[in-house]
Amino acid sequence: QIVATGICRSDDHVVTGGLVMPFPIILGHEAAGVVESVGEGVTSIKPGDKVIPLFVPQCGECSSCLSPKGNLCSKNDIGSGAGLMPDGTTRFTCKGKAIHHFIGTSTFTEYTVVHESAVAKIDAAAPLEKVCLIGCGFSTGYGAAVQTAKVEPGSTCAVFGLGGVGLSVVMGCKAAGASRIIAVDINSDKFAKAKELGATDCVNPKDFKKPIHEVLIEMTGCGVDYSFEVIGRIETMTAALSCCQYNYGVSVMVGVPPAAQKIAFDPMLLFTGRTWKGSVFGGWKSKDSVPKLVSDYMKKKFVLDPLITHRLPFTKINEGFDLLRTGK
Repeated sequence: QIVATGICRSDDHVVTGGLVMPFPIILGHEAAGVVESVGEGVTSIKPGDKVIPLFVPQCGECSSCLSPKGNLCSKNDIGSGAGLMPDGTTRFTCKGKAIHHFIGTSTFTEYTVVHESAVAKIDAAAPLEKVCLIGCGFSTGYGAAVQTAKVEPGSTCAVFGLGGVGLSVVMGCKAAGASRIIAVDINSDKFAKAKELGATDCVNPKDFKKPIHEVLIEMTGCGVDYSFEVIGRIETMTAALSCCQYNYGVSVMVGVPPAAQKIAFDPMLLFTGRTWKGSVFGGWKSKDSVPKLVSDYMKKKFVLDPLITHRLPFTKINEGFDLLRTGK
């Protein structure tokens, strides 16, 4: 049973065609709930457990699960977009017609069915309407900074995009001890919260006549140590790469890339030594890490309240999407 679910831009990407999935489909992938029942052979969870569904599963057997370097389990449905359970079937029907799953979770529903490798049992005392954010937005952003980039104390960072995930990157950079965190967004309404969570500078590209990467290089002298693209636009991905230090800078793609678009860039940007990498679910091994992140939240190691802007009943989900699309 889904108790609380967040709205993520990735869900909207499916609606607009930026992320191609088969229809009809039940979207949603950032949630928390209570186990209603389990199928045969399920041993790690039982009815009554509080859980978070995992859009990146952890089978424990594939090359990524076995490697300390990876977290993108081969059983994931992000790349294939099949809209099915791992066994090739779906567990949803409406009037006899099959409805597709969304990245193994489908949380915009009162009840969902997930594979055992795609759910994590969490602290029974955790407030589900808050820790649901650990199912995607918070973990994705925070982990991109502390896990994927491994930001060090004293470093400089730039974060492109200040939605819930971008703000979580800011929190991760601050937790890692970055001395300067430059927040970049074309919506200046986002700046107050970014500063509250650790941004030292806020920059609106619309305020400048020159390209934003040039602005950031001027602000820092030689570019930032770490940059993060948390929007999912190829123009900002290239700008994020260009603004990091020419030799040892690291740029991380966090936003879902748009379908059917290709990036053209000057290879000299990489030849000089920069690192360009992607991060799915913040690099966390999901089944292992989600319970730990929930317990860290319970120990007040990080906050989630600033990431929650509205609370709506499920019947008003479309109003929630309207708020997302208008940057509210």
